Amino acid sequence: MNLHRTDPEFAERFEYFAFDEVINEQGQQLPEFTRYLAVLATLIGCGGVDAYREILPKALEKGMTPIAAKEIVYQATDYLGYGRMLPFLNVTNEILTEQGVALPLDGQATTSLENRLEKGIAAQAAIFGEQMKEAWKAGHINRWLAANCFGDYYTRNGLSLAERELITFCFLMAQGGCEPQLIAHSKGNMNMGNDRDFLIKVVSQCLPYIGYPRSLNAISCINKALEE
Repeated sequence: MNLHRTDPEFAERFEYFAFDEVINEQGQQLPEFTRYLAVLATLIGCGGVDAYREILPKALEKGMTPIAAKEIVYQATDYLGYGRMLPFLNVTNEILTEQGVALPLDGQATTSLENRLEKGIAAQAAIFGEQMKEAWKAGHINRWLAANCFGDYYTRNGLSLAERELITFCFLMAQGGCEPQLIAHSKGNMNMGNDRDFLIKVVSQCLPYIGYPRSLNAISCINKALEE
């Protein structure tokens, strides 16, 4: 449906805010690839399937690669679950197919079922510190976290560890109710070089898609992470 036809006043103000005011705010700008990385992850995090369908083609036009787009969706499985991730994977496949991209894409896995735990622990330690080398022993959920979340997804090619921490921040920020994890991953981002100013820019660029309450909560979590 064309909102310019059905809701012209709304379309005028939203487009001005999201695609002019926010993008061009002095001191809050991001490189285009990074901005789209954050926005796509945020739309997945908030369940915005229709908006994701609108934005993904624009992202692909501006340099988002099919592999990077797929990696965002795959990693969302760990932070939203298969039930909420699947519609976005289906939409991504539809759009890529419409654009003539042959599927499946080249494989990006770097681990096997035999070494995924070991490699996942190493990824956790690289992001959060040496103490994570023992964290997987605390119980089966911790072991799954190391082997599945980090070993199956964070170790894949297509996105750097810093970019993966960025999209995780966006998943958590956008879905809300994950403040303890959002504080922890704010720290993880800072450890990867995504400092407070960078994360504030990310929140600012994603605010049109998740609104003010979750954006302000995210800023509070960033500040708490910095204090700790």
